[in-house]
Amino acid sequence: MNWAFLQGLLSGVSKYSTAFGRVWLSIVFLFRVMVFVVAAEKVWGDEQKDFSCNTAQPGCHNVCYDHFFPVSHIRLWALQLIFVTCPSLLVVMHVAYREDRERKYREKHGDARLRLYRDTGKKRGGLWWTYILTLVFKIGVDATFVYLLYHIYEGYDFPSLLKCREVPCPNTVDCFLSRPTEKRIFTLFMVLTSLVCILLSIFEIIYLVGKRCFEFSSGDNRSNRIQTTTLSSGSNLVESNAQKFKGESKPKTPAPSYYIVVS
Repeated sequence: MNWAFLQGLLSGVSKYSTAFGRVWLSIVFLFRVMVFVVAAEKVWGDEQKDFSCNTAQPGCHNVCYDHFFPVSHIRLWALQLIFVTCPSLLVVMHVAYREDRERKYREKHGDARLRLYRDTGKKRGGLWWTYILTLVFKIGVDATFVYLLYHIYEGYDFPSLLKCREVPCPNTVDCFLSRPTEKRIFTLFMVLTSLVCILLSIFEIIYLVGKRCFEFSSGDNRSNRIQTTTLSSGSNLVESNAQKFKGESKPKTPAPSYYIVVS
């Protein structure tokens, strides 16, 4: 496994994530990917070889195994991890697109001080929607795979003894699963981490939407204050001009007095 690639991917995605997103990434790569690669694959191993039934009827072993385990847990989790981590790369690609667009804009106008975006990594406009859509997609993927795991295997339990009545088995045969307790623990662990990731993504969406609503409301209040200040300044200016006009209309020096002298 290429740990350097995972480290670079983690640092690249977390650079543009919120605090909830960084916690989500840590849980995915530390508690899901590493547990999957290091422990889960070894626990399952060759599942069909370790699955045994007390019959020598040809084909009964394979049919019973396919009935109880139509899809391998390992392959299902591998698909889940692929689908749940790839959307995070869309955010990095969107930021790279913004940076390339800004670079071309500067080259076109020949001025390095010109900017299309205040911050190419700031979640505004299209990048904000891209981030929200990736969160919704990740929630949908995790919820779908948790449901599929429950629906396909009829729960998250691994009984030690399985009763198989499938054709071509001659009668009801007993089949035995290797390490059922260990597999149950790992299955519950993967399900719980998926649920935690779903909750973190929901909290992140609430945080982003709430932050945007607060910015809109504070922006409207700021614009109202600016408008009020402008109107009050204009009225004060009109009043001062009126007072000045009135002051100028009055003579500053009193008119001379005239006396009539009668001789």
